[in-house]
Amino acid sequence: MVSDRCRRIDASGIRRIFDLAATLENPINLSIGQPDFDTPDPIKQAGIEAIRQGVTRYTVTQGIPELHEALRRMLKRTRGFEPEGLLVTSGTSGGIVLALLATVDPGDEVIVPDPYFVIYKHAVTLCGGKAVFLDTYPDFRLRREALAPLLTDRTKVLILNSPANPTGVVYSREELAMVADLLEGRDVVVLADEIYDAYVYDAEFVSMASIYPRTLLLGGFSKTYAMTGWRLGYAAGPGELIRQMTKLQQYTFVCAPSFSQKAGLAALQTDPSGLAAAYRAKRDLIYDGLVEAGYEVVRPEGAFYVFPKVPWGTDVEFVEAAVRQGLLVIPGSVFSERNTHFRIAYPAPDETIERGLAVLRRLARKP
Repeated sequence: MVSDRCRRIDASGIRRIFDLAATLENPINLSIGQPDFDTPDPIKQAGIEAIRQGVTRYTVTQGIPELHEALRRMLKRTRGFEPEGLLVTSGTSGGIVLALLATVDPGDEVIVPDPYFVIYKHAVTLCGGKAVFLDTYPDFRLRREALAPLLTDRTKVLILNSPANPTGVVYSREELAMVADLLEGRDVVVLADEIYDAYVYDAEFVSMASIYPRTLLLGGFSKTYAMTGWRLGYAAGPGELIRQMTKLQQYTFVCAPSFSQKAGLAALQTDPSGLAAAYRAKRDLIYDGLVEAGYEVVRPEGAFYVFPKVPWGTDVEFVEAAVRQGLLVIPGSVFSERNTHFRIAYPAPDETIERGLAVLRRLARKP
């Protein structure tokens, strides 16, 4: 009844923790990767007004022209990037699936830096490809000596997520230039997931699209504008690839939600810099607290996650102990081939972060 591809996709990595969490009252939730602020009112009003005006039907598959124009202006202004093609997608995750379906045949290889956003590994499997993991431990940086041996005649895609989930790393211009140099002359697409581009704190944000011409840039509205449920994203890059993704969208997602596209126009006129400043303060609060408690941790430069090393046991053993004390965090093996770290998501009230740090201080030594 069930296909082999579904059997190869493991959905159980996080379920054990959520089963434990279901028994808790008033948990300290530092597990969810979505903003803790509400969608700004101008965006909500634009969506409401679109619905009232009857904008509730299909749009053209590629997205409404006025959103295309606004996205192109934004990409030129923020990245100096003028893509050949652009597609409005049903969330960035929808863009990831379409991109891999359009580029990967069974047996093809997709290089995925480890740690990674959980969808990458499983979306590659869904397409019949093979995920090849690029080890970035201990500091989560890209290194020539680690990447070069992984490139083969079967390599079709390299996925880069910057700022990164779960580590908060922002790749430097030098790292991206190194990658571009290694890919020179190869028929390899870089899938650049830049969904967290609004949340960069200490580093220069550089888009791979400004360095490597065979880049497919994926972005969206979910994290920047607290629009996770609106399912609105975009893909921009080589014209032929976008045309194939558009064809696939016709037979899968059909189009992004119509009223969300209208709301996206209002979002692009909203300044998120104040929100980014607030998350930078939360980053400092959680990072400084972890260091003071004795955790081995890389300082996040962007996004809103931190990925400390567990001080004892495996990631699951440590997280289970945290859950028993009311703290919800995620085992690192959900995002990695290793079981040595855990992920904290810090889009939460400062009081919640402080409560979480109190538990983590108690857990710094094995109970």
